Amino acid sequence: MIIDYQDGSAASVIDADLCIIGAGAAGIAIARHFIGTSITVCLIEGGGASGEERSQALYEGMSIGTLPFDAGTSRMRVFGGSCNLWGGGCIPFGKHDLAERDWVPHSGWPISYKELKPYYERARAYCQLDAHDFADGSFLAPLAHDPIPFDTDKLVNQVFARSPILFGKAYREQLDNAPNITVLLHANLLQLHASANGSAVQHASIGTIDGRKGKVRAQHYVLACGGIENSRMLLLSNSVMPHGLGNDHDLVGRYFMDHPCGSIGAVITDAPERLTRPYDRNLGKGVAPAFPEIGLSPAFQAAQRILNGRVHPFAVEGAVPQGLRSLRDFRAALRPNVQDENALLEARLCAALRNAPSNDDDVRERSTNLALLALRVGLGSADIVKALLQKLKKKPTVRSNRIELIGYFEQAPNPDSRITLAQERDPLGLPKVCVDWRLTPLDRRTYRTAAALFGAELARACGGTYQPAAWLNEDDHAVAQVHTTAHHLGTTRMADDARQGVIDRHCRVHSVDNLHVAGSSVFPTGGWAFPTFTVVALALRLADQLQMQLRDAAPAFSEAV
Repeated sequence: MIIDYQDGSAASVIDADLCIIGAGAAGIAIARHFIGTSITVCLIEGGGASGEERSQALYEGMSIGTLPFDAGTSRMRVFGGSCNLWGGGCIPFGKHDLAERDWVPHSGWPISYKELKPYYERARAYCQLDAHDFADGSFLAPLAHDPIPFDTDKLVNQVFARSPILFGKAYREQLDNAPNITVLLHANLLQLHASANGSAVQHASIGTIDGRKGKVRAQHYVLACGGIENSRMLLLSNSVMPHGLGNDHDLVGRYFMDHPCGSIGAVITDAPERLTRPYDRNLGKGVAPAFPEIGLSPAFQAAQRILNGRVHPFAVEGAVPQGLRSLRDFRAALRPNVQDENALLEARLCAALRNAPSNDDDVRERSTNLALLALRVGLGSADIVKALLQKLKKKPTVRSNRIELIGYFEQAPNPDSRITLAQERDPLGLPKVCVDWRLTPLDRRTYRTAAALFGAELARACGGTYQPAAWLNEDDHAVAQVHTTAHHLGTTRMADDARQGVIDRHCRVHSVDNLHVAGSSVFPTGGWAFPTFTVVALALRLADQLQMQLRDAAPAFSEAV
């Protein structure tokens, strides 16, 4: 059942076999795994059923790194998690993404692709991608258009599938109807309280913004709060261990990574559709369409000793004819203008996370006078007819010879890129997060090397010329013109050796027997792949392990040391 913890209907103290903190992709996947079993689960979510500015404010934080980072807009505090904003992109990691690379310090996962594969298969059903098979680093799915055939020693086309669901909406009814599952909304984790020696969690303190407090007692606990918040919650849990739980070797919060993205230049060509049409995400077919992405081949990465990356070509429109502009304005004015808090919050966060180039048409002021707009549409009928004819020929309705190339890159694991606690406190009285996001020389060399290859090969494919972005010629002391894609990775990294990672290969915190971590914070490296599909696979793997541990265990909620 789903309960709003701030309305007082739930008990102050809740006992369960398993406590999961965070109802995003990972937390929901784990909780759903136990539906219909004898194991009781309490799933804690700090946000509400829909987005609220009041809850969202708890994600605000500080940024002190060489790259600016806004913790308050790069994630969403709500049932369903930040995937309420996602584009649905799912793709498995490749074997090379998990392997140790001698030119990438701190690389290598303790688990293999072979170990992950059966959970990727189950993740397809959870993400409702059952129709598509997959292989090493790609889906095997039909495409609307054949991608460009590249020299596979340099570039490869890797196919991702688009999930048609939002996890919170898709699985809310199942969780609400499950008698052994209790979901608490507006229940914010305040701290995990450990035994005297810090070897086990005894209870989780929770509270609402309005001041209601309580606790959840369980045999096992899972942090599934996201790549930033997982580490913040471990650092905040310092009543017994002064430096936080799982932080015996000062690793919690370190190795913070993202998928830095930015413009690497433009291709100028008279045939832009040759390059853009095969990769147009508006042309997918079916409920869960698939699309190719242009990536660096493993051979090229190894030969050049660089990180992974991909590029997406975006057509930048030229001048929009007045008639077509009027038609667009008229259609926009007819769309319902939803002004509820959730819609406004989602729009604000999506605008902050936009990583595609914008056209002048996107930012100009539009009229809302329907009569005037209808008149303008009529006067511009010739422009509209020309645009329709272009569309029938499968060509852009607005001509342009410029294609912006947006690169998305793997980030090198760097212990100095990290999450810490700020002095400033949030409305719950907890220290806010402080993000120190940093790049390495390997990151910058990757951008330059990859950009040169992407630009040359994509220009060749459409008979154009490549114009590199000016920032690529700057030295390593200049700030790289890249920004977040809101893929927060690595802050509770997985390793067999407790001196190298926060959790072990089974996602258990090394020094805490009954505490586990789910989500992208466990990634030792990030490849270029959208992380959600791997997050789900790892969550399902953890759920299996927890079920084995809980199946025959007797309830034990003792507060004794």
